[in-house]
Amino acid sequence: MATITSVDDPADPRIDDYRDLTRSDRRPDRPGGRGLVIAEGVVVVRRLLDSPYPLRSVLGVPRRIAELADDLAGFDVPAYETDADTMATAVGFHLNRGVLAVADRAPEPDPAELLRDARVVAVLEGVNDHENLGSLFRNAAALGVDAVLLGPRCSDPLYRRSVRVSMGHVLRVPFAPLDGEWPASLKTLRDNGFRVAALTPAADATAIGAAGLVGERVALLLGAEGPGLTAEALAAADVRVRIPMASGVDSLNVATAAAVAFHAVAAP
Repeated sequence: MATITSVDDPADPRIDDYRDLTRSDRRPDRPGGRGLVIAEGVVVVRRLLDSPYPLRSVLGVPRRIAELADDLAGFDVPAYETDADTMATAVGFHLNRGVLAVADRAPEPDPAELLRDARVVAVLEGVNDHENLGSLFRNAAALGVDAVLLGPRCSDPLYRRSVRVSMGHVLRVPFAPLDGEWPASLKTLRDNGFRVAALTPAADATAIGAAGLVGERVALLLGAEGPGLTAEALAAADVRVRIPMASGVDSLNVATAAAVAFHAVAAP
């Protein structure tokens, strides 16, 4: 069972994992990065507790720690209880949600393992905005996407802001980098029986509802906000699909477009 410990000094070394999060929660491959997984708020902390990421500790105001008492019953980790001002000084900003949890990263799954039983997957190229990435994962969880594969130039899904915006769903939708040279690595999807559909606003692309994707094993290829998919990625797809839109609107936010596309290919 989690051990509840009171902390009243923001410099207490026992809460170093939470210190100055605006600068310290970097990827493990970045200078100074430790790569910790950080969850904010009761809802997201609960999703972290129910995830494969090994919990290190929890830090929060007494009311939030009390809310999580039953959830923490099976964890032999420290739960640090403090006041809002001490927490804000240590973290580097005022936390409205009143609780944080920190976990270690888990080993990344093999993309082939993710594809084995999947029907709909998202494949991302250059999606480098943390909030868009978090929103996309939340949409993937809501609309039955089985996995997300990361192509080149994508942001880290486990960055704190992505975890927060996803409402913790990035912790439950499996993801992995797509190995190999891009976009030749899309062959992995075809070898596993997937049809690769590239999302584009191009007028000559097939309307997504007319592309015959429902009921098929589908890999939806999505590009970055603004530039979209590269010409090489578009050329490597089996079909280019578009979301029909009203006149005068040329595109959608990538997370919004992803949600529409996920819904369009989901089995009825």
